Amino acid sequence: MFQTFFYQPIFNLLIFLYDFIPGHDLGVVIIVLTIIIKLILFPLSKQSIKSQKALQDLQPKIDELKKKYADNKEEMGRAMMELYKQNKVNPFSSCLPLLIQLPFLYAVFMVFRAGLKNGSLSMVYSFIPKPESINPIAFGFVNLSAPNIVLAVAAGLAQFWQAKMMMTRKAELDVKESQDENMMAMMNKQMLYFMPALTVFIGMTLPGGLSLYWFITTALTALQQLYIFKHQEKNQKVAA
Repeated sequence: MFQTFFYQPIFNLLIFLYDFIPGHDLGVVIIVLTIIIKLILFPLSKQSIKSQKALQDLQPKIDELKKKYADNKEEMGRAMMELYKQNKVNPFSSCLPLLIQLPFLYAVFMVFRAGLKNGSLSMVYSFIPKPESINPIAFGFVNLSAPNIVLAVAAGLAQFWQAKMMMTRKAELDVKESQDENMMAMMNKQMLYFMPALTVFIGMTLPGGLSLYWFITTALTALQQLYIFKHQEKNQKVAA
């Protein structure tokens, strides 16, 4: 079912674009394919971004409730649910859109991981012109079938930009009772640098085509975040 409803459609879209776009440049094809997939998944990613940001903005109040009801977990749970209700935030709404997107993301991963190898063109639909072969050289000099450190680093930098934008800045608290909150802030800061570093490390082992997709989709997500956040700030100023 995964191959029929996810892998093959994305693979055939890639082949169609490769045949349709002048120059048959795989790099350009991957960029166009990434934009198409982002447009298809735009409603889901938009909801996920807004929910993540709403949860980030509520984090200081959540920390206060954890401190206030540290000895009463049941009362803490009720207080948090009331906080979510008052601010019209669903704590699970940021996860569901991501889970729905996972099959698409895995399908793209498999297309760039194995779909361009010899013999894979046998899966092209009959109504799509089948090229004799796929040229992995993009932009005239980048081999997208081999790992590419520049694309891996670009993907890591895009990951850092996206994560940095999502973080809510909070002044570090010095009081003894705030040690847990400071520890959590320290862990979040470490993750801010760890995840991009991990992205670069993994990207250096993947085909360049997948690293290019990773970079473009992360950069587009960051731009989408930037647009959503500026739009929310504008609405808040108007409401005030």
